[in-house]
Amino acid sequence: MSGPKFPPQPNDLPSSTPQNSDAAESNQVKNQSAAKGITRRGFLKGAGVAAAGTALLEGAQVFTREAVAATRGEHDGVRELGPGAVPVALNVNGKEQTIQLEPRTTLADALRIHMGLTGTKVVCDRGTCSGCTVMLDHIPVNSCMTLAIDAIGQKVRTIEGLSHASGHSHELHPVQAAFIKHDAMQCGFCTPGMVMTCSALLQKNPNPTEDDVRQATAGNLCRCGTYPRIFAATLEAAGGSSKETIRNA
Repeated sequence: MSGPKFPPQPNDLPSSTPQNSDAAESNQVKNQSAAKGITRRGFLKGAGVAAAGTALLEGAQVFTREAVAATRGEHDGVRELGPGAVPVALNVNGKEQTIQLEPRTTLADALRIHMGLTGTKVVCDRGTCSGCTVMLDHIPVNSCMTLAIDAIGQKVRTIEGLSHASGHSHELHPVQAAFIKHDAMQCGFCTPGMVMTCSALLQKNPNPTEDDVRQATAGNLCRCGTYPRIFAATLEAAGGSSKETIRNA
């Protein structure tokens, strides 16, 4: 009768099997990589850091070149102005004038403060009421939202030069005369901008309808509410009947 049988001990197992052989090789590769200090994760991290560093370096070099070019005034042919006052040549009411302005100066301030043309009114100073409207190459613009340097090379027309534009230097422009006749103003703050807008409309459309006038003056705010008289004055200046019935504004 034989004694009890026990499971074989680890020392009694075969020295190697195919599975153990594969695991040993994998461990050996990992150990060799670890010994050399290189892992797949470490390699990817290193590559990412190197790429980011290269991009930052290139960006810094480009910024440096642009800064140097801007300082010399040679970047893309653009001349840097300011921040102090610089000579600015403006054509206002048919006359060329050169004045010293900071580049941040608006066209409204240039006209009122530096040229003494106070007919242009600054009401909201936010481009919402159009009280500061002037013509820039026959196009009405809000001068409080236009930089004076952006008007270089263009013709500026203000309320002071409107009668000259009509060819009668000693007579009022037809729109001005019609505004007076129809009492189309009260406080007067919106009047210069409104007159400039209506005269610009007549230059573009000599025979407007009331709807045309309404649309043209839609951006001009009259706090006194004289819109019906403004419409009637503009239509008469265009050659319409002064007795034409104007719808309620």
